[in-house]
Amino acid sequence: MEIFSSYNVIIGISLTIILSFIFNGIAKKTNIPAVLMLIILGIVFQYGIKAFGGGAIDFFPILEVLGIVGLIMIVLEAALELELKRDKLVPILKSLAIALIGLIASTYVAAIVLKALIDGMTMQSALLYATPLSILSSAIIIPSVSSLSDTKKEFHVYESTFSDILGIMMFYFLTGKLNPAEDAGFTGFAFNLLLTIIISLIASYGIILIFQKIKSQVKLFLLIAVLLLLYAIGKKMHLSSLIIILIFGLVIANMKLFFKWKLEKLLDMQRAKTIYHELHVVTAETAFVVRTLFFVIFGITITLASLLSLKVALISILIIISIYIIRYALLRVFIGKDITPQLFIAPRGLITVLLFYAIPAEAIIPGFEPGILLFVIIGTSLIMTAGMIRDKKNKGTALTPEEIEAAAAVEVAYIEDMTTDLSEIEDSLDEDHQSDE
Repeated sequence: MEIFSSYNVIIGISLTIILSFIFNGIAKKTNIPAVLMLIILGIVFQYGIKAFGGGAIDFFPILEVLGIVGLIMIVLEAALELELKRDKLVPILKSLAIALIGLIASTYVAAIVLKALIDGMTMQSALLYATPLSILSSAIIIPSVSSLSDTKKEFHVYESTFSDILGIMMFYFLTGKLNPAEDAGFTGFAFNLLLTIIISLIASYGIILIFQKIKSQVKLFLLIAVLLLLYAIGKKMHLSSLIIILIFGLVIANMKLFFKWKLEKLLDMQRAKTIYHELHVVTAETAFVVRTLFFVIFGITITLASLLSLKVALISILIIISIYIIRYALLRVFIGKDITPQLFIAPRGLITVLLFYAIPAEAIIPGFEPGILLFVIIGTSLIMTAGMIRDKKNKGTALTPEEIEAAAAVEVAYIEDMTTDLSEIEDSLDEDHQSDE
């Protein structure tokens, strides 16, 4: 029997999506990330394929395409939920500072660990390998923080999105350093960033104004195709393409802010809002499917034997410890004492895998074990799971000072009402007694 026949592939993909939907339900109740369950499902599929005599298949091209599309959809989904208001400025700047400082510090410390413990690793190559290990995974974080308070959820959406974008920019900045002839330096990098922002704004305005005039019902996937095209062309031009997606999402989610004065007359607000709401639904659904397939295929490609290496375990544990020490310090400085469960929510995932496979051939170090990647992803996901479960239990057993104050106010009001009722009953009884006399 051909294990990869058309119908078997359809059955496999359908079952995977159904199980992913179930995993999301389990994740909401248990706080175990659905992504972790998807990776385990992929490992099960891996052994199932081997058991039925399936040959070795190179899943990397599929994994790469799914990773890129998934990244675009996840960032777009996050951007569509971000409101740009004056009262949001401080949370946005705090999230940006934590994401940027955390990325740089984690990369530098992880690079020192890799250089010290892996033969043949130079500081330049160590920084390149350390960057993917230092980027937060919005693919895991955004679906996992829905049960948190609005303030904490908003912080994680901002932070993980910034971490993705800044991490990718930093990775390609470092890869540019490998070829001095093509390295434009910091000035060229800054110009590239500014050019990307200008192109992003022009493209965003153009897309919204054009698409609001399209009367066809079938236009949302056309819009997504345009965004994918812009991202791919931007990459070919060595632009920071993810910023194009982020800015488009911010513009369409905050149209009243971006379409002012004369531009306001060009906007059909009713049609534009319809596009926004429909795009939100399609983006969320597409991100769900792509994320599901990516992590299952990643699970299929995992080599579990690499986790048994003591060297892999030592390097990974040192990197994980450094991640949380740096994170603790940053959260205490920028947020204060209320840093749970934010402290534990620092998983690595889709971007880590995607950028690892994007390391140029001339920078590849044979002594680097891919098991380090897997160990860090699973380790940070498990820590996040434990932190979320602990936070959920604490919420179930302990009351905050505000909740205690509110409960006390209710009790006082109840006692006052009871006192008033008793007084009225006594007055009524006195009146009845006097009338009887």
